[in-house]
This record gives sequence, structure tokens and C-alpha cells, in this order.
Amino acid sequence: MSTKLQPTQAELQILQVLWQKGAVTVREVHEVLSADHATGYTTVLKIMQIMYEKGLLTRDESARAHVYEACVGRAETQGQLVKDMISKVFQGSASQLVVSALHGRTSKEEIAEIREILNQLEHNK
Repeated sequence: MSTKLQPTQAELQILQVLWQKGAVTVREVHEVLSADHATGYTTVLKIMQIMYEKGLLTRDESARAHVYEACVGRAETQGQLVKDMISKVFQGSASQLVVSALHGRTSKEEIAEIREILNQLEHNK
């Protein structure tokens, strides 16, 4: 995913639904999003059409209701957004991001999981 194709907040909400459910119609996305907050059907439709034009979604037009699917993967998108945030907010320092993210918000279980991931990363180098 290029930097130019970074999804907006609204697009990310739609991508979350698509990553969770797979190929779905606009109505199905609307039902999920409107459960959390008032989102109009036509708003969801328009955003998904824009996402299709941007290359973030594919669209199957063979049925009466068009079926959309994400073209970009969750891990790829998350990685790009994190890299961008590290660059813009933390002057390129991943350690500053980690310290900021973990400060006072991390359970003992999460710390153990993070320690295990760090050990695995260290051994793979």
C-alpha cells in the first residue's frame, strides 16, 4: 500500500468490517457500523465507492447487490500506518512509540507476551 492510499478513519472502520467478515454488501457493512454509531446507508455506500475507485476494495457486480472485499491486508495496512506514525510523531524512533504505548496501560500478561515476542525477534537476528 502506498502512502497515497492510506485509508481515512471512516475507511478504516469499513476495512475492519471487511477484514472480519470477508466479502460483504454495503448493507451488511452499514448494519455493523450503525450498531456502534449512527451512520447513514448512503454515507457508507459513497465511502465504499470511493474506496473502490482508490483501489482499496474490489467489487463483484454479478449479483443485484454488489459485493465488496478488501484489496489491502490488515497487517500491511497496520504496518504502513505504524511506520507513518513513527516517522511523523516519534521522529523515526520505534522505541519512543513503544514507551508511549506501554506507559501505564499494560497488564502483566501483555508485558509477558511482549517480552516473548522480543525474545523471538532477538533470536531470529
